[in-house]
Amino acid sequence: MDKVTRCHWCNSSELYQEYHDTEWGKPVHNDQKLFEFLALESFQAGLSWITILKKRPHFRAAFDNFDVEKISNYTNEKIETLLRNEGIIRHRGKIEATINNAKCFIEIQKEHGSFGHFIWAFVNHTPQDNQVEEANQIPSQTPLSITISKDLKKRGFKFFGPTTVYAFMQATGMVNDHLNNCSFK
Repeated sequence: MDKVTRCHWCNSSELYQEYHDTEWGKPVHNDQKLFEFLALESFQAGLSWITILKKRPHFRAAFDNFDVEKISNYTNEKIETLLRNEGIIRHRGKIEATINNAKCFIEIQKEHGSFGHFIWAFVNHTPQDNQVEEANQIPSQTPLSITISKDLKKRGFKFFGPTTVYAFMQATGMVNDHLNNCSFK
């Protein structure tokens, strides 16, 4: 059997490897899954992605499997319940941003038919393959992630700056930053 080569960042845990091998960089067009990544990437700001991956099942349970309609209608009582949930990141600003972003997400769905159609238009509905030779070539943000972040901010999104947007683009396959020698490129 051939040796499997993975991107540098995922070799520290089996959970990271599973995420890398099955999700990271794979194109996502489903709105519910896109909202899940949008929310999780927002919660990840300032933290490691492995922290979010470990808590992901708890996030799914706490946030109604990322049902954008339900989340857009969360009440103050629900916010207080989430702030007591030790299984998730208990940051009021990020929780409130997730509810706010759900409302903004729905507005984009109404305007464009789907969030997927809207967000993928930024890359002409085709993943950008960045042909990465070395890990240090992977940026934390790009001119495109800055443009998307500004557009989303104008639409009312919160906790979704250029670095978070770029991580979202990587996670949802809008960009392919797998190293060229990665078995999962």
